[in-house]
Amino acid sequence: TFAKKGEKIQSFTDIKAGDFVVHVNHGIGMFKGIKELNIDGIKKDYLVISYQEGDTLYVPVEQLDMVQKYIGSDDNPPKLNKLGGSDWLKTKSKVKESLKEIAEELVKLYAERKTVKGYAFSKDTAWQKQFEDEFPYTETEDQLTAIDEIKKDMEAEKPMDRLLCGDVGYGKTEVAMRAAFKATMDGKQVAVLVPTTILAEQHYNNFKQRFSDFPVNIDMISRFRSREQQRKTIKDISSGNVDIIIGTHRLLQKDIKYKDLGLLIVDEEQRFGVSHKEKIKALKKNVDVLTLTATPIPRTLHMSLIGVRDMSIIETPPEERYPVQTYVMEYNDGIIRDAILRELSRGGQVFFVYNRVETIRDMQIKLSALVPEAKVVIGHGKMNEGELENVILDFIQGDGDILLCTTIIETGIDMPNVNTLIVYDADKLGLSQLYQLRGRVGRSNRLAYSYFTYRKDKVLTEVAEKRLKAIKEFTEFGSGFKIAMRDLEIRGAGNLLGKQQHGHMGAVGYDLYCKLLEESVNELRGEKPEELTDTSIDLTINAYIPNNYIEDEMLKIELYKKIASVETVDDEMDVEDELIDRFGDIPESVQNLIAISYIKSMARKSKISSIKQSGKDIMINFTTNEYMDIEILRKLNQKLNNNISFGSTTKPIIKIKLGNTSSTEIINTLREFMEEITRLHSE
Repeated sequence: TFAKKGEKIQSFTDIKAGDFVVHVNHGIGMFKGIKELNIDGIKKDYLVISYQEGDTLYVPVEQLDMVQKYIGSDDNPPKLNKLGGSDWLKTKSKVKESLKEIAEELVKLYAERKTVKGYAFSKDTAWQKQFEDEFPYTETEDQLTAIDEIKKDMEAEKPMDRLLCGDVGYGKTEVAMRAAFKATMDGKQVAVLVPTTILAEQHYNNFKQRFSDFPVNIDMISRFRSREQQRKTIKDISSGNVDIIIGTHRLLQKDIKYKDLGLLIVDEEQRFGVSHKEKIKALKKNVDVLTLTATPIPRTLHMSLIGVRDMSIIETPPEERYPVQTYVMEYNDGIIRDAILRELSRGGQVFFVYNRVETIRDMQIKLSALVPEAKVVIGHGKMNEGELENVILDFIQGDGDILLCTTIIETGIDMPNVNTLIVYDADKLGLSQLYQLRGRVGRSNRLAYSYFTYRKDKVLTEVAEKRLKAIKEFTEFGSGFKIAMRDLEIRGAGNLLGKQQHGHMGAVGYDLYCKLLEESVNELRGEKPEELTDTSIDLTINAYIPNNYIEDEMLKIELYKKIASVETVDDEMDVEDELIDRFGDIPESVQNLIAISYIKSMARKSKISSIKQSGKDIMINFTTNEYMDIEILRKLNQKLNNNISFGSTTKPIIKIKLGNTSSTEIINTLREFMEEITRLHSE
């Protein structure tokens, strides 16, 4: 499931033996593999999951949707549940309880914003079109969608509160600039709030350049400006002379009064402190707000928050970017010297990440001796803020060839001229740190290199080895490489929902957590969750993926998941096409499996609890009477050549007589029955 350039990864759920998994009804266990069992002459694949005290659960593959990979925090592995114990139910309801509170808060906030009257911006002007046409690149699909969603929000009466997520360098700033331009067209002021002075400086320069052909006044306020300059800027803000003001939390201080603020853009809100966040909240009251973040918000969480949090997600990288060439290796002076010289020879600069402040000076001496041609400058988190900012700004302006620094370069600073990254002791860093560091290079159309090194004499711990292997595997671009993605997603979810949710996420695993959140939100909004019956299907036909067709277990699971999600005839054809494409002609047992998946999806919607075959009879049990009236039964019987009989205790049961027990006969009869019942109900 590697993403090609610009393609999205469809699933973060590759399960392999030894992984923790969550079964919705039985809790956390360990996945042992897939086992083919032959029961009464019928072959089927089962997932084997072991629980506390060595108990084993066999889950038939058609119930794969009941099982998810456990995604929690890497630090402490989860405790296995006991099969048949009550702990799991207790855990689930505790998490559900806490989610109810969160959902209440979100729904309340959302409802309040709906009732507040904001300012409805006018439709796009001719200047807006001209401004957008001047964008020197081609917008990605995601960018266009995001821009569209934001404009719709701005033109509506209720104040906008939208979150725009996208990896570093995926073009969030351009989207924000278009929103800002739109606001200034109506004579409104725009405030752009960023967490660091350097970012303020960068945004200021980028905005100035992008708006240079238009009469829009842009200014900035930060510690880099003298008292005198700040005083003038504050006056210009209150008189309305400034259209767009960019600044750090200095913008939140009492002495700043806007003449007519219409749009607030907040970059990386989670990086502001609690007191700043409160002030941002107050500022948000009735202006349009656009919040930008590079912490990926997982698709699943996004889905579960639909209707309480407006989000736009940019997942496709710009066309002209290359994946970063990634090397994981023992530290070697010769290779490092070559890497640095290669970068310098094309006029570029180098990041050298060394995470120990105590000995960073020694490292500087070593590097200067190794590459005397290069000027090595130092930046680390223990410097005072002003000093550090000066080092980084000078470096951006070309003073220095190598920035020797601690992991402070993780955050959104844009340095397109830096395209080689070297990390010393990479095995000591967490995955999301490694990922974000690597995102710091390859920000322009040059090929970028990153070297993750560990010491020669070092025996790597298993976790470190896994991490480094992961980063090597996922060198593809925007694949956000899955494992770090998990770590980051969990952080992203924490940022969105509050830190105390971390523990709850760990307790039930990330996927189930999202599902429970979605249920809570929907219940509060008065939407009854769609009761999908979980239909069990028991037929005397082989329906599985044989080893001689596909042997690899992870691949099998990926395909079982894909087949399980078949809901329409189109889905069915898509899956078949893909299988033929990748693995050749489809064996009968796989064909059966795909058909059964389609039948099951219709059965669930028709409130059928089970379909069971016994000899030439198929018994179909319903969970409710609503689907059965005499007229429907008569038509069904007619369609199936009078082979239907009907019985009812409390719930209806239909019996279908088969002509023979070949798999073709069984599948075709059930298809016909299910399609007919679905059609009759939609009439």
